[in-house]
Amino acid sequence: MKSSRLVSILLLLQTRGRMTAAQLAEALEVSVRTVYRDVEALGAAGVPLYGDAGHAGGYRLLDGYRTRLTGFTTDEAEALFLAGAPGPAAELGLGPVLAAAQLKVRAALPAELREHVDRISGRFHLDAPGWYADADETPFLQTVADAVWNNRVLYAMYRRWREPTDVRRRLEPYGLVLKAGRWYVVAGPGPRTFRVDQILELTTSDPTSTGASDSGEEFVRPEGFDLAAYWTAHQRDFHDRLYRGEAVVRLAPGATLARAVPVNGRTESDGWTLMSVPIESVEHAHGEFLRLGADVEVLAPPELRDRIARTVVQLAERYGNLLTDGGD
Repeated sequence: MKSSRLVSILLLLQTRGRMTAAQLAEALEVSVRTVYRDVEALGAAGVPLYGDAGHAGGYRLLDGYRTRLTGFTTDEAEALFLAGAPGPAAELGLGPVLAAAQLKVRAALPAELREHVDRISGRFHLDAPGWYADADETPFLQTVADAVWNNRVLYAMYRRWREPTDVRRRLEPYGLVLKAGRWYVVAGPGPRTFRVDQILELTTSDPTSTGASDSGEEFVRPEGFDLAAYWTAHQRDFHDRLYRGEAVVRLAPGATLARAVPVNGRTESDGWTLMSVPIESVEHAHGEFLRLGADVEVLAPPELRDRIARTVVQLAERYGNLLTDGGD
């Protein structure tokens, strides 16, 4: 709606400063012509909004002008309080800040919206970490977060999965990502992704240099770097590299297997289904398929089928006496 768009233009200019018509159009997903019309409407309403021509031009609000209009809708207010994750905020040292910010926002909301956000807080709770896993120890998280915010270079002793396991790395931290309860720092050059809980030592000065300054070294963040876009591409590439093989299996009626795709789209006469399943490796797939017990039969690759067959024989030998001696 136009009224909502006008509010958005005001808030964008208030928070970002000078913006061109093209930048506003991209942010609002409308045409530049629509932005021109909206700017004229704001001017006619008495908003002190000015346009500067030229290469460095754009629209801006009169210095010191602030609108108190937030334009909060019920859905927006609910989403704001639902997105507030106290656990991660506390880990970053921002727990009190988040609580204070939510208190101020809540106090500024109309009574009917306050009722909605109170219902959200009482009925939904976000707990990102998975089950059956101890919380990662991340003693350097706040230091990394401070370096991300202030564009400070970090020097880390980092533990990776392959040899040599403990390596020194110079990091230019672009951003932090919380995925399934685990913190990752995206850092240049590269960029590359590092687990924060695998950082063994961390300093802002180069440990190999005798003349390093305690204030730390600054780096220039790549212009236009999009953390969310990088992470999406990183996950896609990770999964592509993770599942390097494929297995063909038969699944019993009612059995399910993640990422399994029917081979011919038909169910066999005995009710079993022929499926194709991406796998990381024979070793990993061996354990995953054994979890299904007798509800799966591996047909290919041959080395995986043979390995499972050998395991089944060993299990039969180990537990065979229970079948003969434990009759009652």
